[in-house]
Amino acid sequence: QTADYIAMIFEEFVELHGDRYFQDDPAIKTGLARFEGKTVVLIGQHKGKDTRQRLAATYGMTTPEGYRKALRLMKFAEKMKFPVICLIDTPGAFPGVGAEERGQFSAIAVNLMEMARLKTRTLGVVLAEGGSGGALGIAVVDRLLVMENAWFSVISPEGCAAILFKSSDKDKIAEAAAALKITANDLKRLKVVDEII
Repeated sequence: QTADYIAMIFEEFVELHGDRYFQDDPAIKTGLARFEGKTVVLIGQHKGKDTRQRLAATYGMTTPEGYRKALRLMKFAEKMKFPVICLIDTPGAFPGVGAEERGQFSAIAVNLMEMARLKTRTLGVVLAEGGSGGALGIAVVDRLLVMENAWFSVISPEGCAAILFKSSDKDKIAEAAAALKITANDLKRLKVVDEII
């Protein structure tokens, strides 16, 4: 999980909170970190380690506040000329009514647009799950890497099977996963990602 990678890879991490509009989203960890002696802005989706953390972080499903917090830090990185590292790990954006009322779709859309024109170096790593717009909200980067056992897709295999086949049968889910080409090797072959870790 993101918290583990922060502890293992970065020499220091100072977490920054809040979107400056509504509240903090524990599903997104943001802050300043030191990587190989250089300051970077780190943005990572966080699922939580125990039940209490998972509930607080909505199992890694980011709310509009999380995307706004991430964008605030990206803009800071651009101003300071710090590179941005994004750790992607989410089944998708949080689907709750409150998140929709507070502009979930527009928060993701604004991040897509702003990341596409960000004037600082950006790197993304898909750690485990890269689901739908929830992942894309922090995954429009210069270079995208994927862990060898991670997946990255417009929809989860379960969601795809439910829509296309009206089924939650394991065989249909496997068929959907194969059709979606979500594995690291598929993503590299299709040039969706730059490298497999």
